[in-house]
Amino acid sequence: MLTGKKAVIFDMDGSLVDSMWIWPEVDRIYMNKYGLVQPDDFHKAIEGKSYTETAQYFVDTFHNLHRTVEQVKEEWKDMTMELYSTKVLPKPGAVDFLRAMQQRGVLLGIATSNDRDLAEAALKAQGILGYFDSVRTSCEVAAGKPAPDVYLKVADDLQVRPSACLVFEDVPNGILAGKNAGMEVCAVDDAFSRPDEKEKKRLADYFIHDFYEIRDNTYERCGQDGK
Repeated sequence: MLTGKKAVIFDMDGSLVDSMWIWPEVDRIYMNKYGLVQPDDFHKAIEGKSYTETAQYFVDTFHNLHRTVEQVKEEWKDMTMELYSTKVLPKPGAVDFLRAMQQRGVLLGIATSNDRDLAEAALKAQGILGYFDSVRTSCEVAAGKPAPDVYLKVADDLQVRPSACLVFEDVPNGILAGKNAGMEVCAVDDAFSRPDEKEKKRLADYFIHDFYEIRDNTYERCGQDGK
């Protein structure tokens, strides 16, 4: 998996840290507050979208919301900042993996769809922000995932060609973003996206349940034909 790789780039939520559990509850509370009805395709419709694109989706989809994109973003941030600062933990083995990569001289980056303030709060709270040579959000590029923009931006920051980058992602559209950037992708198990596991394995090059599997060489090799 790591042969020939000069950089490792992480999606954050559900890939590097266990945080996807936050958002279904936020959506529930927020929709109840404004009397919104969740569409049947809600989760697929927003999968991979940037924080800003997701807020725009809410404004465009829920015509009774009567909030601006910036107001929606700020409300979500107010609802989640404490959780990201106090309740979000790294995936099992993630910190050891970061340390090992740093010792090997592999550059590290974050390519998240989340808000920058929330991302930095989570990384700072766990004492791991300093491991990363680049932290970028999809709000800083032209399009969110599955577009490759945020991954290409991080690779450009690191001055590493895409083919020398390994991506860790937890949802299909994120995996596609990494592949569309010309990078190899390792899918990460997460409770939120477990129903999509078969699709994740089909799209990705590798699959892990935790980061210890990389150390132990017990990860799955995936692709079009599965394991």
